[in-house]
Parts: sequence; structure tokens; C-alpha cells
Amino acid sequence: MAPRANWKGYLRLSLVSCPVALYPATTDAEKVRFHQIHKQTGNRIRYRKVDEETGKEVEADDIIKGYEVSKGHYLDLTPEELEAVSLESTRTIDIERFVPRSEIDDLYNIRPYYIAPDGKVGMDAFVTIREAIKATGNTAIGRFVLTTREHMIALDPRDKGIMGTLLRYPYEVRDEKEYFADIPNIKIDKEMLDLAKHIVETKSGHFEPDKFEDRFESALKELIKKKAAGEKIEAPERPKESNVINLMDALKRSVEAERGAGKTKPAERRAPERRRKTTAHSQRRSTAKKARKAG
Repeated sequence: MAPRANWKGYLRLSLVSCPVALYPATTDAEKVRFHQIHKQTGNRIRYRKVDEETGKEVEADDIIKGYEVSKGHYLDLTPEELEAVSLESTRTIDIERFVPRSEIDDLYNIRPYYIAPDGKVGMDAFVTIREAIKATGNTAIGRFVLTTREHMIALDPRDKGIMGTLLRYPYEVRDEKEYFADIPNIKIDKEMLDLAKHIVETKSGHFEPDKFEDRFESALKELIKKKAAGEKIEAPERPKESNVINLMDALKRSVEAERGAGKTKPAERRAPERRRKTTAHSQRRSTAKKARKAG
């Protein structure tokens, strides 16, 4: 059964619209979670909302939002006042334009959602919008309100539905120059670059997420199992990292390590095929030679 929808409303392309539901495409439900407990009593720790000055607990109905205009001074805003900024996009994912997927920088992606029809009404309209997006070969960009904030969303056909990816606004993305400006322009020695490229080649393959293994999560579950069984938990000895100063030596060692791990170069993988072709060619020549002698 599908999880509960995070949002329900309408998907609209110009004058065509249909009711849809938006579901989280990812989950952390299977991850190990911890609670904070009191070390002495083992009781669960709970947080309460208290007045900063009086220290008294405040009821939920007495809590409103406030904007800090200066240190310690707030401009309070009631739910009714916040309704004044209610947008048309509150209940509608409105498609505004279509852009090449390749132009969307990964930095702007926040999180993915599945978008599916909400009920049987408007099913034809949903499929029409999905196929229209697919026909363009581009990604649809829309906007809507989720949890009181307006978001931009990228829409792509996926199987029978649509995948929506929340996008960041430009003011949420930091300029990379702040972090990369001090990296010098260094000319790499050709031999070192060739060694590095060889290592990359031996590690190249296809994206296979089903082979991903969360080793920390597995080790954590094993630790909890041992602790519950009363076993003593001891940290294993970690091998010390060797500080290799010479980059060329490090690259050569890496190449040797990859070879020792049973990795074969593409050229080596092609060798048997070349040998088969050479053998077949030799056999054809031998047969032709015998035929000439017989003639």
C-alpha cells in the first residue's frame, strides 16, 4: 500500500488540469534510530517549549511566529496575517515552462516525489499531461506551495506516473568560487595522469544501486544484536593510514593493488577474442593452402 500523500491538489498545464497526490519517493524508515535517554535512570528525555525569560512551559495554542527585527525584538505574525500572503499555487502545481534536463544543475535538486492521479476523475487529463511532457523530451518546471512555502518543482515522466523534484532558489545555492578560488592551476605530469586514468579505467562500470550496501547500518544492527545478547562490545583495531608523500609512488602502488585484486584491463579482456580471431584466420589460410595443392 502506498504511503500517505504529503500533498494533494491539482496539476495544471495551461487550461488542462487534474487532481493529483504527491508522495515521498524516498524513505529513512528502515534506518536505525536512537532516542535520548537519561544515563542514570534509563528514562526517555522529552523536550518542552518554555518561555525564554520566565522558564514556564507554553501551550501550543499560545505559540505564534515571530520575525527578529533586532536582537531580542520580534515582530509577531498571527496565522490570520500570514494568510494574507496566500498564493494561487497553494493548491495547484502550475507548469510554467519546459527546459532541457541537462541544464538543471544538480545543486538545485532537493528531494524527489512521486506524483500520481488522486482518484479516477481526471485520469485522462493526467495521462495527457504526462505524455505531453514526454513528447517534448524536456523537463517541465512548475511551482506550488508545500508546507507553507512556495517551491519550484521539476517534472519528468516516470513509468506510468510523474517524478517531481523540488528545486532550490538561487539564493539558497552558494557560489563555488568561495571554496575553489585558492586551488592553484597545476600541470600534471603525463605519466602520473596516465596511471590515474588506468586506475579509473579498472574501476569503471555501470550504475547499479541494487549493489549498494550500507555497511555502517549493517554493522550498527549487528552491534545492537550483540549488546542485546549481553556480549561485550569492543572497538576493533583500525589499520593505520600510511602517509605516502610521493604521488607517483602512490599511483604506482594503486595500479599494483588493482592488478592484485584480480582486475583485468579492457585490453586484457579483449585478448582472448583476438586470439580466437587469429586462430580462425590461420585455419582458413591452412584450408585454402591445402585446396591449392590438391588442385
